[in-house]
Amino acid sequence: MQPTSIRLLAAALGAHVEDETMISAVYTDSRAVTKGSLFVCIEGERFDGHRFAGKALEQGAAYVVASKPLQLPAEKVFYVPNTLDAHIALSRAYREQFHPLTVGITGSVGKTTAKDFTACVLGVRWRTHKTEGNHNNEIGLPQTLFQLDGSEQALAAEMGMDKPGDIDKLASAVQPDAAILTFIGTAHIEKLGSRENILRAKLEVTRHLADGAPLIVNADCDLLAAYTDRRLRVIRYGLDALDADYRAGEIAAGEDGTHFVIRHGEERTPVFIPAVGRHNVSDALAAFAAGCELGLSGQEAAEGLRRYEPSGMRQRMVRLGGVTVVEDCYNASPDSMRAALRTLQELPAAGRRAAVLGDMLELGETAAEAHREIGRCCAENGIDRLYGFGPQAALTVEAAQAAGMREAEHFTSKQALTARLAQETGEGDVLWVKASRGMRFEEILEELYRVLKEKGAED
Repeated sequence: MQPTSIRLLAAALGAHVEDETMISAVYTDSRAVTKGSLFVCIEGERFDGHRFAGKALEQGAAYVVASKPLQLPAEKVFYVPNTLDAHIALSRAYREQFHPLTVGITGSVGKTTAKDFTACVLGVRWRTHKTEGNHNNEIGLPQTLFQLDGSEQALAAEMGMDKPGDIDKLASAVQPDAAILTFIGTAHIEKLGSRENILRAKLEVTRHLADGAPLIVNADCDLLAAYTDRRLRVIRYGLDALDADYRAGEIAAGEDGTHFVIRHGEERTPVFIPAVGRHNVSDALAAFAAGCELGLSGQEAAEGLRRYEPSGMRQRMVRLGGVTVVEDCYNASPDSMRAALRTLQELPAAGRRAAVLGDMLELGETAAEAHREIGRCCAENGIDRLYGFGPQAALTVEAAQAAGMREAEHFTSKQALTARLAQETGEGDVLWVKASRGMRFEEILEELYRVLKEKGAED
């Protein structure tokens, strides 16, 4: 963070101070507080930052932002109705000091991958900053903005949501020059009730786009295909939509990535991405479109896509002892599960293709049928083996078995699942490991890698 006047930040909170203090950082974690920083007390389900406000001042924080009465000097505290909203307001005030070319990315699935692709594309010409990981909420996204120091020429900002109004608040801080809407699926349907409500919530980003700005939407999504906006320049991309402005075809997947061709107007651009799956091609296509609409050539955008590296446990391919493991444990929804299974079926494999699946969380009343549908999808896509873990994954296994899949088994412990994987997995096999983040499937991966290494040594 570039040192910023407390007067500017206080004004964002509706306060006025005569102090000349320069704030060096804004924190929500008291353990990170440094001298001259501003500490925002965030109250969550398992913690309350107000308990650590005094400690933050002791560690050198210049001021505290709170929504509860504190036994602290009144001149050191800014009281606000909601500290999460205050955190966003502070980041908005800070962001307004800089003018990077900004792309805001949101959607039910694919937004983190599309953000990473977009950052790679923009980075071909401009010094680019991006949201780290999937830190896309009221806490994470402002921290991304506080990292700006004025040297950045472009910004790829991912915006997530939990309820209506979230995207509106985040986009007001991001101030995008262009926006990408990747897909409208069923994530968060438990709270929003329908895909149409999810669409309305995602479209809140349009309120913060200037007249004529590009809104880049997925034409392969039924709810986005026909979307129009008289005020904005709606750009469509797709793999199947014949009328898309940017269309990907001639898709050929290999072990190390995917080759395809992007058609835009009269232009035809060959592209390679170091990732597999039609869903990754779609996200890369969105980033390509964003780059071109903001002034890059097709060749520049294609060069950026080639530089992509998967982040976290998002479809990172690990080869160990002749076995290929696809780490896809950061998130899971019915849409991303189906995409993963289709990609697994298409991957080259000298041995068997196995899906190691866990629960998809936050699906509400649709959870049971959604998990059964994934089981049927396993059988229909010709997956050789299915290993399930989690109470909902039991329904996935049952449905796969009912659909004729013989090698489908549910496990009640990660240890038993890992032991079976180690016993049955052989050279040439491909394992796709996927579950919601809350299932902590990295524990399965860690043990599996240990066993595979030992197995390789014995061989």
